[in-house]
Amino acid sequence: MAQLNKLTPIISLTGISTVGILTVGVTELAGGTGVSTTTYLRSILMHNTAGVGTCTSSVYAYPPWEEVQGVGKTAYELLRKDLDPGETYLWDLPSYPIILTDREKLVVEIKKPETAGGSGIGSVVNYVLFGDEDSAWA
Repeated sequence: MAQLNKLTPIISLTGISTVGILTVGVTELAGGTGVSTTTYLRSILMHNTAGVGTCTSSVYAYPPWEEVQGVGKTAYELLRKDLDPGETYLWDLPSYPIILTDREKLVVEIKKPETAGGSGIGSVVNYVLFGDEDSAWA
């Protein structure tokens, strides 16, 4: 039976970077519930903590065979959001969660915005993932 919870602790990243923050079946989930064979991603909270300038934060879902290297792969991009300094954004999917299974990865990227106003360098973005997990073991 699935249970609603905070999937990860607060993950703080400094730009410019591309990082895998959750791999289903590998990453231990928050709350000491162990790992999960299926994850239902319902929302992602992003907050640009730095007063340096605007950055672009992107979210990707990578298949099991793709490695996280360099910049995010456009084919797997789910969301791209410009975050002003001090801005918080909640990407909420209450009706239709994103279902991730064994070894699929959730990847985030901080980069220079396509519009003027920031470089992405030195931007610090906090991420928290919320959703459900299934078949978890400690």
